[in-house]
Amino acid sequence: MRVGSTSVFTVATIRDLGVYLDADVSMAAHVTATVKACFAALRQIRSVRRSLSREALLTVIPALIVSKLDYCCSVLAGVSGTLQRRLQSVFNAAARLVFSARKSEHVTPLLHELHWLKVPERIQFRLCVLVHRCLHGNAPPYLAETLRLTSDIESRRRLRSGSTSTLLCRQRDEPL
Repeated sequence: MRVGSTSVFTVATIRDLGVYLDADVSMAAHVTATVKACFAALRQIRSVRRSLSREALLTVIPALIVSKLDYCCSVLAGVSGTLQRRLQSVFNAAARLVFSARKSEHVTPLLHELHWLKVPERIQFRLCVLVHRCLHGNAPPYLAETLRLTSDIESRRRLRSGSTSTLLCRQRDEPL
């Protein structure tokens, strides 16, 4: 395709601010890249595992693994269960590495001991933190101005919803 005198080629995936977006916005490319990077880091950590204390592991793994999984995880809201399980497999492998557990052992008690949420709860937590920041003025204005309490909308004050703490998301072209 040509735009003016420039040739523009279509691509299946783009990367913006470290987040991979595929043409169908399924987030599969982002999850694949994240899982690949995390397992590569886990392999490196596993190779020096015997030289590290548990405290050192509990510093290295959140810094190198969990931070990659948490980065922009709010964009993963609504992602398929299959992709969530792929991300969860990284947490499971990291927890097993910390506790030197076998692959056949249940990982849920290990995750509880580490105080790590599972992927769906993690995504929901990150979204809740983002909404909290929007409501309390700690989020960028372009995000904060899209959320409004129902009670703040003049036309809704007389409705039952006006007395609740529900939120409405303003569209970009709607007036404030």
